Amino acid sequence: MANKKAVLDPSSTHVLRPPAEDVFRHELDALVASDKGYRPPQWRLSPGAVRTYLMGGTLADGTIISAKYIGQPRIIEAAIATLLTDRALLLLGVPGTAKTWVAEHLAAAISGNSTRLIQGTSGLAEESLRYSWNYARLLQDGPVQEALVPSPVYHAMEQGAIIRVEELTRIPSDVQDSLITILSEKILPVPELNTRVQALPGFNLIATANDRDRGINDLSSALRRRFNTVVMPMPSSLKEEVQIVQDRVRADFLHTMKEEIPLPVREIERLVTVFRELRQGRTEDQQEKLKRPSATLSAAEAISVINQGLAMSLYFGDGTLSAHDLAPGIRQAVIKDPAADTEIWQEYRDTVMKGRKEWADLYEACRLEF
Repeated sequence: MANKKAVLDPSSTHVLRPPAEDVFRHELDALVASDKGYRPPQWRLSPGAVRTYLMGGTLADGTIISAKYIGQPRIIEAAIATLLTDRALLLLGVPGTAKTWVAEHLAAAISGNSTRLIQGTSGLAEESLRYSWNYARLLQDGPVQEALVPSPVYHAMEQGAIIRVEELTRIPSDVQDSLITILSEKILPVPELNTRVQALPGFNLIATANDRDRGINDLSSALRRRFNTVVMPMPSSLKEEVQIVQDRVRADFLHTMKEEIPLPVREIERLVTVFRELRQGRTEDQQEKLKRPSATLSAAEAISVINQGLAMSLYFGDGTLSAHDLAPGIRQAVIKDPAADTEIWQEYRDTVMKGRKEWADLYEACRLEF
């Protein structure tokens, strides 16, 4: 049987950022049709099929499931296993380790809806995690069910679905702790109505957090005990990180172009090498130690730099990504703190980059980029 390649749902191109369940509808439908495993209550797929959706594979009918996460399968298995228990899942890692990406795809595969989302901020109120009121109706009729405005958590509990909370540690500590009863007792009290919402089987929460950015609020020990923490690592090898950047550039930028544009493999490899070396504080051959800039320089930032370079080459160049198109984005990504990072970047450029003959064009472009 001829292979059936995964295709993007046409409707997904009508909005700027379609949810995962729309972009990969073909793959999810194929997995649902072929899935013979046990599906927990309210789960759209079996745990094994969820793993296939995240890690990729080929189904019996030839449908190709693209890999959403390139890394250790055990990390994804641990995340899925957590969601089968009464513990919530906390994806922890520095920016750019695919925490949000993995959380979105887990919700899409398990519940078929990744849009039940709360974005954590320092100004988030407790009502955003529980419920609020339509005050016009409240003043007219008093505290009645029709005046209550459910939160995404409230809806997820009623429907036995996955709820996502982004940047959990940016939420004030007292607001964070409003989740304790929800996660431990699986109930949401509504004292104004003398009632409560009890979660249906399948309800769980996926939170993301990082402990590197400024302005974070540590989780209380009581709340942390309600989570199983899965640490999302940086890509372990140059090859793995290059593959991640290539796949995302192909999906995020190249598929939106009316004409086919070749993937800039060579420039991706060089950019990822630059970012890895500065991030790790040593060259890839381990021969030279380097100073580290303040920037994270993750795969996510590499994707952004490549996408920017492609746009510059298409609209202000000859259509082929060159070192000249890439240099502005590299400098912008590396120098986040001009006082400290400028010297580090210049030192790397004038020693490591200059010393590689095959990088002469990239060195010259970066030298001329002020």
